[in-house]
Amino acid sequence: MKAPGTTETRKLGMPIATSLVVGNVIGSGVFLLPASLGSYGGICIVGWLFTSAGGVLLAVVFSRLSRMMPAAGGPYAYTREGFGRFAGYLIAWGYWIGLWTGNAAIATALVSYLGVFWPALARTPALGATVCIAMIWLLAAVNIAGVRKAGILSLVTTILKVIPLLAIGIFGLAYLEPGHFTPFNRSGLSIPAAVSASAALTLWAFLGLESATVPANDVRDPRKTIPRATILGTAVSAVIYILATVSVMGIVPPEKLVSSNAPFSDAARAMWGGWAGYLIAGGAVISCFGALNGWTLLVSQVPLASARDGLFPSIFARVSRRGTPVAGIVISDVLISVLVILNFTKGLVGMFTFIILLATLTTLFPYVFCSVAELLMLMKDPRNAPRRLPRKLIAISIPTFVYALWAIGGSGRDAVFWGIILILAGMPFYVWIRWREVKRQLPQDTQ
Repeated sequence: MKAPGTTETRKLGMPIATSLVVGNVIGSGVFLLPASLGSYGGICIVGWLFTSAGGVLLAVVFSRLSRMMPAAGGPYAYTREGFGRFAGYLIAWGYWIGLWTGNAAIATALVSYLGVFWPALARTPALGATVCIAMIWLLAAVNIAGVRKAGILSLVTTILKVIPLLAIGIFGLAYLEPGHFTPFNRSGLSIPAAVSASAALTLWAFLGLESATVPANDVRDPRKTIPRATILGTAVSAVIYILATVSVMGIVPPEKLVSSNAPFSDAARAMWGGWAGYLIAGGAVISCFGALNGWTLLVSQVPLASARDGLFPSIFARVSRRGTPVAGIVISDVLISVLVILNFTKGLVGMFTFIILLATLTTLFPYVFCSVAELLMLMKDPRNAPRRLPRKLIAISIPTFVYALWAIGGSGRDAVFWGIILILAGMPFYVWIRWREVKRQLPQDTQ
């Protein structure tokens, strides 16, 4: 047994590891999701159930991959190991797109709840977009300055974003109006199409579960703790999501919900009065602000790691004296701002809905690759490659692969169209990077 105070005693156990998973999975965007789902009616709960099952499958996949490559987590590393360098590049590119489009959605949710205190934000799309962009660049400046309070801020904002969801989800069940769930399918689509479309929206709430696979050297007994914490944390998050969505839909009338810029605040106001609406909205604003702060730095870390591996332009590998990847933050935030400007005429809810579908789609491509990456990783190592593919692994990988493909189909034509274009747009950069590598390897007199 190790003496108290050693490194082993300070490692993370099951409770803390699980709380990290819940904190990473439950993001700010869920605060606006009920409004995006309002036009589907109660059938979106079926979508939630499908997504929750798919989320658990994905959690199992990433848990297994984290055990195979405990020192190098993430969809980019797994895809590169399984499929090769070019596939790894495309996934890194697509994952980066998913991150910065996701940041646009977080900023949109933040401004939506600010509208509770400043109603003009909801009434005037141009003003809402302006404040959204201002928040994006404010936190870019904070991250560039190298503020090091991320741990405390993350803890506080995680608590603040879980409390409103639990409060509405649990206590709201006593205020449900069954008539709000009829007709069960309000979308005008067939039942399979409505379930598929609503599931694509709800998958946004689970994005990030792969980032919760904590590095093995920070966790006690990682081969057991990481998989269990990832699966349990994803399941807990699913229960919270479904409870909260059912309560909000049962409290806020459907015709009001579809146009609500702060559905949880509206539900709290209907339950407990005006003060509760402001309290929930304030918690949501702080939560969104904290989430945007953390993901602003994260959106620069993916291209930073890829650039250091020679798979992204070298400008992304540049850091300031404080170690901050300034170029990555600035380039990402320019793209976020352009995305907000191009979509501000849709209004806050419409802009949020389109952006989360785009972010979900570009993240689903890495999920498709990672779902079967373990099979290829086994084949590449002749010492570990079995004579027959393991049935248990196939029973996990193939359903996850099918689920990811199904979710891509449910994202809608616009999201699929723009998502594929954005991902394929990265191919010329790969050719340019490879050309520069080859040029550097040539003898000096042949250049």
